[in-house]
Amino acid sequence: MSGYRCNWPAGADTCMSTNVMGAQAKLMRVPTRNRTAGRYAQRVALMSGLFAIPLAASHAQTTDLAAQFREAPTTSPAQGETTAFASQFAGVVTPLDSRIADIDLALPDTAVDLGSFEPPREQETIERGLGTGIASYYGRRFHGRRTANGERFDMNAMTAAHKTLPFGTRVRVTNPRNGRSVTVRINDRGPFIRGRTIDLSRAAAERIGMVASGHATVKLDVVAR
Repeated sequence: MSGYRCNWPAGADTCMSTNVMGAQAKLMRVPTRNRTAGRYAQRVALMSGLFAIPLAASHAQTTDLAAQFREAPTTSPAQGETTAFASQFAGVVTPLDSRIADIDLALPDTAVDLGSFEPPREQETIERGLGTGIASYYGRRFHGRRTANGERFDMNAMTAAHKTLPFGTRVRVTNPRNGRSVTVRINDRGPFIRGRTIDLSRAAAERIGMVASGHATVKLDVVAR
């Protein structure tokens, strides 16, 4: 546009072109903005094409891999080898479940019921016999009190009181009426009732079956500690 000057109205795509020398003015369309938009569109199309090429290749590769997996055999070689190896022992090895079914779970006649089994007791050595005497017992009324040797009386323990035997002496007390016996430890003094020889704890009295009567004639023996 040599010799012309273009005056751009605001927001318009045309300009008023005027000859510099004062010639008659005329309108001229200058598609400057349209050119810029066209170039931008061309660049976008070019970039889209460049990105579309690797995407198409990736899609084709994924499709090929999917087809390979669909065509792969359902049985892997490792499973086939395992089946072939196991077939060599067919009929030689008996399954475990069938062997368990053939086991007789009935208990033999020589089986021992541990719930009712009592281990044999060691035979106590009798040091000397004390003869016979009258035994009584004491229990709840004296439970927890101090005994003559300083212990607390426990009516559930196998202890007894005697007038002269040393503390710690072990005495076997036998009830001749039923044959029951119990071994007690002397930890107290008594009984202080005329005619009584020994006072047993309630648990010891129950062991020889004399709680109901309250007293009984018993046989006394000192046993080794």
